[in-house]
Amino acid sequence: MITFILKRLGSGLVTLFAVSVLTFSLLYVSSGSIARNILGDQATPEQLAVKEAELGLDQPIITRYFSWLTGALSGDLGTSWFTSEPVANALATRIPVTMTMVFSAMILIAIVATLIGVAAAVKRGWVDRVVQIGAIVGDSIPGFVIGIILVTILAIQMGLFPATSTISPGVGADAWVLSLTLPVIALLINGVTGGAQQIRSAVIKQLERDYVRTLRSRGIGEREVLFKHVLRSAAPAGLTVLSLQLIGMLGGVVIIEQIFALPGMGPLAVAATGQSDQPVVMGVVMYTVAVVIVVNLIVDLLNGWLNPKVRAS
Repeated sequence: MITFILKRLGSGLVTLFAVSVLTFSLLYVSSGSIARNILGDQATPEQLAVKEAELGLDQPIITRYFSWLTGALSGDLGTSWFTSEPVANALATRIPVTMTMVFSAMILIAIVATLIGVAAAVKRGWVDRVVQIGAIVGDSIPGFVIGIILVTILAIQMGLFPATSTISPGVGADAWVLSLTLPVIALLINGVTGGAQQIRSAVIKQLERDYVRTLRSRGIGEREVLFKHVLRSAAPAGLTVLSLQLIGMLGGVVIIEQIFALPGMGPLAVAATGQSDQPVVMGVVMYTVAVVIVVNLIVDLLNGWLNPKVRAS
């Protein structure tokens, strides 16, 4: 198991390094005149030259990259070129909002999708048909459309929730709950149907295996067969689907946070990208990739624990 973990950690670090190089290179090519964007059109060539030297833009890309990498390895992600706010501080104030929303939605998706998927696989009939139709409908409706509908009905018309976020430094837990409820529901509706469909397929596949018939022939009860054997065997497929949904959700929350005016990673990423604020963009990308790597590592460890063949491979 230690070798298994080390291999996954090694591949994750290689991925993180490769993404950092690619992202830095793309930002270098597409950044344009950063100094003029900061100082404005009235800036003189001398002022632009001073600003470029201050930001290190007059140095070769390799020098700039390794300067950034050295700082990042020591925990210094740099300072925003436009707001002068340390990138680490900007991320620290926004990560809790995004992660609370995403992981709350994923926990609910995992629970609800598992219950619905198992019910559809075991009961079949109309329950199965409803799940399959729901999967098609859920996949066809974007999350931001669901978010707009929720805001219009539950917030604006009925007044049950705030239409925009009330989260700010020092607010109580009630403000967090009220502000995040609708975004979590939007992510839940958009993700639970597809997850339930995949879990349903995995459970049906296991129920048709020979070992299930053998267990039943030995007089083992259906509940024990389902919860002790079938679900354990079907869990890797379900975990993989849920991890992919979480990774996709990290990109989808950008629009959701814009709709609900949440002070999360989405608005920060959009603003930084529009301004070509390289330190902030690099910080957001590295944070997102790190979360993806950690999620994949956890899923691999769980799959390895559930299925020894995964560790052997």
